[in-house]
Amino acid sequence: MLKKGSSWVTSQVLKSLVIQFQLDCFCSLCAAGQLVFEDFLRTEYSEENLLFWLACEDYRKITSKTKMTVAAKRIYTEFVQVDAPRQINIDCVTREEISENISQPEPNCFDRAQRLIYGLMENDCYPRFLKSEIYQALLEQAEQP
Repeated sequence: MLKKGSSWVTSQVLKSLVIQFQLDCFCSLCAAGQLVFEDFLRTEYSEENLLFWLACEDYRKITSKTKMTVAAKRIYTEFVQVDAPRQINIDCVTREEISENISQPEPNCFDRAQRLIYGLMENDCYPRFLKSEIYQALLEQAEQP
């Protein structure tokens, strides 16, 4: 979490973060905002959702087929496969679809799972974050001169 007096967190940065949290969804947060949201998710044992979503965003930017294959397998083994270290909560049809296509991954092979995880965070995790102690502490710090 951002600590008062941290050398990299000024009052202006704090105020802009608070405004950004209020106006935006988690997907458009700056790097510092994503870290704060990830800290919150970690307290709920669900940081894998944001990490998966971010990994998918990076995956979409890959143009090399070789790099895409390597990245797809990493995402699959870290987040998608049953008993993955950071297994995401998706339905079995989506998991099966990814499993069938992982040997020949396409740029959109994680889109369905990413949409499911996005919906989960948008409708569940993010609203709870805005009510959390972590966010309330940011609000208090931002209101101080």
